[in-house]
Amino acid sequence: MKIFRNIPGAVKVYSNLRYLNGFKREIDDARAKGDQEREMENICYAISTWGDKLSKSLGMDIKVYGKENLPEKGPVVFMSNHQGYADILALCAAIDTVQFGFVAKKELAKIPLYGKWMDRIRSVMMDRDNPKESLKAITKGIGLLKKGYSLVIFPEGTRSKGGPMIDFKPGSMKLATKPKVPIIPVSIEGSYKIFEERGIISPGTVKVMFHPAIPTDDLPKDSEKHLNDKVHDIIKSGVEELRNQ
Repeated sequence: MKIFRNIPGAVKVYSNLRYLNGFKREIDDARAKGDQEREMENICYAISTWGDKLSKSLGMDIKVYGKENLPEKGPVVFMSNHQGYADILALCAAIDTVQFGFVAKKELAKIPLYGKWMDRIRSVMMDRDNPKESLKAITKGIGLLKKGYSLVIFPEGTRSKGGPMIDFKPGSMKLATKPKVPIIPVSIEGSYKIFEERGIISPGTVKVMFHPAIPTDDLPKDSEKHLNDKVHDIIKSGVEELRNQ
């Protein structure tokens, strides 16, 4: 049964929590004292360290392209395609310059220990089946961005599992256009092979490409209308480029 074949991988996932726990006290202390700079610095170190250590433990070879497009400071919104669960791990390992949380489905908050960490890194949990609650989540995300925190969102809303990219959910762009923060499109290829392809955690190569930032602070209304398609096309072309390498 696949559940038993995934036990070794699950053990590695939980055993690598120690790399997060080393930063827990600093993050919580900084948050309690309102020291946002120290909080964000420790979140950045925590998730990049965890992402790097766990990906290597699982046999993931993460190849990063366009690293010069990573920001030196936030806030920014990273918008990425979503092939599989390993996207989260790949982004944690690849983004090592700024703090970021995730806009993620609410079910992830229920996972023991990891749910706490999703909140600790300033993530936003979304009920995808409830439009009213989804709007509240986007509004919360906008509030975090206005305060200086960065976020990652998968505008497809669900995993493509290696198939064609899915159309972006309406309203995804508002996460960046409302607080007028830059969008960094991200293309990921190969992440579905880590789990979704066989249903078993497997080693493999995941390619991550960061594209140049798209400013939104002085975006004309006409350009804003076409922003969804623009970001989708950039990410899609990046995926195709990575696939052909």
